[in-house]
Amino acid sequence: MLEIMAVSFVFCLIVGVPIAVSLGVASVAAIVAWQQIPLHVVAQRMFTGMDVFPLMAVPFFVLAGELMNTSGITRRLLDFSELLVARITGGLAHASILSCMFFGGITGSAVADASAIGSIMIPAMRRQYSHRGDP
Repeated sequence: MLEIMAVSFVFCLIVGVPIAVSLGVASVAAIVAWQQIPLHVVAQRMFTGMDVFPLMAVPFFVLAGELMNTSGITRRLLDFSELLVARITGGLAHASILSCMFFGGITGSAVADASAIGSIMIPAMRRQYSHRGDP
């Protein structure tokens, strides 16, 4: 059974199938060759493995972050955060942390924070760093 699994995995990789799909194909090939477990149990277990709340919630948190980003809420949070901490050395980085704290209170997700705040802050920090003239 291990040979069937290894051969099907390597074959899928050579053909150009993504690694995650190759692992699934190799596992199903080994189960079919072993003939001890019915195939409907495989589908049932795969669905049960994907039926986890955090896996379903992450895309919606990213969507919430993008909606807040396009509506301007993220920019306003960032402006407010800069107003509070701009006088401190490294104020833009502090403003990023503070706006992530506020944004985390709104969405409750670090993934949404990274997608919404990061898409604004990373270019802003690069611009500020390039204007200083440091390498």
